[in-house]
Amino acid sequence: MAHYDIFNGDADGICALIQLRLAEPRSSVLITGVKRDIKLLSKVGFDEGDTATVLDISMEKNQEALRHALRDGVKVFYADHHRAGDIPEHKGLDAHINTASNTCTGLIVDYYLGGRYREWAIVAAFGDNMLAAANEYCQQLGLSPEQTALLSRLGVVMNYNGYGNTEADLYYTPAALYQVAVCYESPFEFIAKETEVFNTLTTGYDDDMAKGITIKPDRESETAAMIALPDERWARRVSGVLGNELANRYPDRAHAILTALPDKQGHYQISIRAPKNNPAGADNLASQFGGGGRKGAAGINDIAEKDLPVFWQALECTYA
Repeated sequence: MAHYDIFNGDADGICALIQLRLAEPRSSVLITGVKRDIKLLSKVGFDEGDTATVLDISMEKNQEALRHALRDGVKVFYADHHRAGDIPEHKGLDAHINTASNTCTGLIVDYYLGGRYREWAIVAAFGDNMLAAANEYCQQLGLSPEQTALLSRLGVVMNYNGYGNTEADLYYTPAALYQVAVCYESPFEFIAKETEVFNTLTTGYDDDMAKGITIKPDRESETAAMIALPDERWARRVSGVLGNELANRYPDRAHAILTALPDKQGHYQISIRAPKNNPAGADNLASQFGGGGRKGAAGINDIAEKDLPVFWQALECTYA
């Protein structure tokens, strides 16, 4: 019998698992990937009696594999904040699903654990751009502005590290980053001890963001903007965090960040960010084009160039 830890490769997925494994250490097989690699359950060949922890990947996108696993006798702990679809009623499933626009998986796990490793939950929230929740918890813990800024920085760069077409685009594979970070009960200790990792991510983020923020939108209105990034590694890395930064700078505007697929000419990935002042509709918009996500942020893994005008119309209509 084996246990599998199956988690999204962004800050939220990693920090959610860090909290659980600090609280409940156990040997496991790690199943993860780049942030957009969300159909992870289908990658596991479960045997009867196996167990699994599934974090920060849409249940809706993993329905078939989940039902197969439950039917085969696998016990599953599932925590997530993305679209869930129909949650199976099964004695083998322990589901903690909350799709509210002001939460993330790290915060769901924090609630489950009674706040035992709240600093890591704060990192998760900052990484998922849940700024209000993250700042509120920082205040409750009595953290200084400097400490709050440090946790924010860590969340942002851990999230940044999850974006790419493949793991070759990343500075660290999500599994490797998790294995380093889980050794520390506090993210402050991680930052102090793992200076090379922290500095690599922060320098990479700053360099990539400096390039991305200068690119002008291809299309723009009062309520939406669409920015096309070049077919380069830095652009694939920055695609998600650039959307977060623009959402924070222009809170009444939705943003779509297009990144060319390197192995499929004329096709793109899109990161969608709803307006910060109206964090809704991104998941429904993405689902119209085969994508998914949550209310405030979502993505499309593959869209043809010929379909971009239709997508732009849908983006404008969603947030008009």
